[in-house]
Amino acid sequence: MKGIILAGGRATRLRPLTKITSKQLLPVYNKPMIFYPLETLLKAGIKDILIIISPEYAGHFLNLLGSGKEFGAKFTFEIQEEPRGLPDAFIVGEQFIGRDNVTMILGDNIFDDDFSSQIKGFHSGGHVFAKEVADPQRYGVIEFDANNKVTSIIEKPTHPKSNFAMVGIYILDKRASHFAKQCKPSARGELEIPDLINFYKEAGELTVSTIKGIWEDAGTFDSLLRANLYWAKKNKANL
Repeated sequence: MKGIILAGGRATRLRPLTKITSKQLLPVYNKPMIFYPLETLLKAGIKDILIIISPEYAGHFLNLLGSGKEFGAKFTFEIQEEPRGLPDAFIVGEQFIGRDNVTMILGDNIFDDDFSSQIKGFHSGGHVFAKEVADPQRYGVIEFDANNKVTSIIEKPTHPKSNFAMVGIYILDKRASHFAKQCKPSARGELEIPDLINFYKEAGELTVSTIKGIWEDAGTFDSLLRANLYWAKKNKANL
């Protein structure tokens, strides 16, 4: 199993904070944001990790993370010239993935759950995670039946069929790059992750788990503040 952290993009919603640095390098309590998704992968035993970054701040990431030796891992870096949607990570990372399975996590998604069992127990197909939210229309919405089988995944629906949002961590087999190349840009000009995941669903090879712990998509001022407050409280509770 290899890992990918997608940490590109422009983060215009967080201006002026992101005018001189990457969103994923902003602090969340006592460490840079990217440390949280990185630690999620490391905790699950993933040591070979590709970090996809934008060209403007490539040097910042290299200075912070280095080769990965400090973390007991090996880091590879790739530049994403323009944000083209989440499936583009599997196209940029095609050579890195090779014939291996891969777990991709978004660089601004912060979790408190441990995904080790799902990652270590994964063999083939696709596995995604869902969390019940109050505002599902902001996310990719997953509808699944009583047997945990996914029946639909729709990006930002006007009338959501469930309250379960697909969160920013995806476990996919070696076909991820192949399927990503078959995705077509949406009306907003980007490749959409539900389109990629739907290839696995249509093949009957998609499974889903629900998560109970914190999930913050820390791309807005409010969610960034919530993440900071949560981890400040948790760290102080552990003292």
